[in-house]
Amino acid sequence: MRTTKERDVVKDSQQPNYLRNFEEELNRYQVEQEAELGLQSKAQWFDPVPRQFFAKDKDSTTILFGGLTMAHDYLMEGALQGLGYTVKQMDCPDTESLRFGKEFGNRGQCNPTYFTVGNLIKYLTYLRDVEGKSKEEIVSKYLFITSGSCGPCRFGTYVTEYRKALRDAGFDGFRVLLFQQQSGLKQATGEESALKLDSSFFLTFLKAVLIGDILNALGYRIRPYEVEEGSTNAALERCKQHLYKAFCERKQLIPALYRCRKELQMVKVDRTRVKPKVSIIGEFWAMTTEGEGNYQLQKFLESEGAEVEVQSVTAWILFLIWEGQYDTRKRMNLREADSGSKGLKGKNPLKRLLVLGLADRTVRGMFHAYAKAIGLRGYHLPDMDEIAGVANKHYNNHLRGGEGHMEVGKLILNVKKRKVNMTISVKPFGCMPSSGVSDGVQSLITEIHPEAIFLPIETTGDGAINVYSRIQMMLFKAKQAAQKEFDEALTKKGVSIEQLQKNSFCSSHLTEPLKVSKHSVACTSANVVNHFSGIPNKFFIRNKVKEA
Repeated sequence: MRTTKERDVVKDSQQPNYLRNFEEELNRYQVEQEAELGLQSKAQWFDPVPRQFFAKDKDSTTILFGGLTMAHDYLMEGALQGLGYTVKQMDCPDTESLRFGKEFGNRGQCNPTYFTVGNLIKYLTYLRDVEGKSKEEIVSKYLFITSGSCGPCRFGTYVTEYRKALRDAGFDGFRVLLFQQQSGLKQATGEESALKLDSSFFLTFLKAVLIGDILNALGYRIRPYEVEEGSTNAALERCKQHLYKAFCERKQLIPALYRCRKELQMVKVDRTRVKPKVSIIGEFWAMTTEGEGNYQLQKFLESEGAEVEVQSVTAWILFLIWEGQYDTRKRMNLREADSGSKGLKGKNPLKRLLVLGLADRTVRGMFHAYAKAIGLRGYHLPDMDEIAGVANKHYNNHLRGGEGHMEVGKLILNVKKRKVNMTISVKPFGCMPSSGVSDGVQSLITEIHPEAIFLPIETTGDGAINVYSRIQMMLFKAKQAAQKEFDEALTKKGVSIEQLQKNSFCSSHLTEPLKVSKHSVACTSANVVNHFSGIPNKFFIRNKVKEA
């Protein structure tokens, strides 16, 4: 038997001369280029264990972070400041961030990686080239913290890509730490960790997430109907400043939320404007970011006359809790307990279910308490069991890539319960979990529910005009659907807009920003009309008599 090397020699000898000469020329060219670029002396890149964040470095180190909405990031900065950390929220990633990411990142990555690491490199480059800080000072006095995970997509490898791109950009050794890398109060060397992931940290983090969701929900609910353009954003900025100060000074949040309510009540609205409600679902980062990573999708929809419904980060937390409950119940039926990281061997499954159930109630209770204080009425957090139930017929609940079955369940409930007039699924180009759902399973859902107005879009960082054009075409249908709901409501009540405006009770729901009407259809204006079904018909008859 010939060895592999002998077989290669025989194979090469059997090749025509022109092929051997071609390969020799390619090899020669490769050697020349490597020598010119200085790559011959570089070994294969290796991701070392990152330097840790020790307590002695806490006062001299600035923590950089970002990736959620601007409201979330701003409030988290205040929350971490209150815990004694020096922190800096990153700006929302833009096209310049994408350029940095593609220049120093590997090819074939998806948008979250390019935009996030590019945004970080852009900021570090600013510190070096504009503020004049040395590379050594930046590496020793700054670090970037992000979350880590694993699954069927590339999210688990992001942190390695970040470090590799940072090295190529000239910031070798810069610390990129994951939440899961921290081991509590002590680290591998025995030195005390500066980042203490204790109950106080996570509770403060949770409060910032919940209130960030509430502010966003109020903004998207009020802004489409504001009479004075920009008044909603101005009020929200004042609200964020009140809350930022409360977080920084570790004061009670409820009084700050009451002050925020007063700020928002000053905004004048007109809910007689008929606007289609559009829900944005899909891959977590793509549907959450507010910058060029999704072509500023939320802002574009509002500029085109839509009311936007965004998904909350709180819903993702509730989904993670649901996952734990679901997996625990399934494992309880196994013939014997498994010893995996989520296994039940040596653990009490009933206790785990009790803790998870308590966590679910705590999150929901805190959310609704804060929502009530600031004036967010009629907002319902998703029922995870309901979503799982309607989705399981089409997408197995065991599959956990991306948002798992949630994307399917959300679309079905949006249609069945008439929650929105249109649903958009947004994800980065090449996102395997979300693309498989929106381009595959959702096509079946739209066949079952042909009344659904559903649009899947992929983002690449460019091609915004093409995406906008597709949205506008589908949004035209959504506007027609909203107008139909509104006209049907007026016909059913037998009244006109002018008659509604003359009644003080009806007028308050049309003009007060924090009032909310009972849900019956998707369009907010139609809900305002339908809300008054309990008012005696003699009210409307009396108005008609007066007009006569």
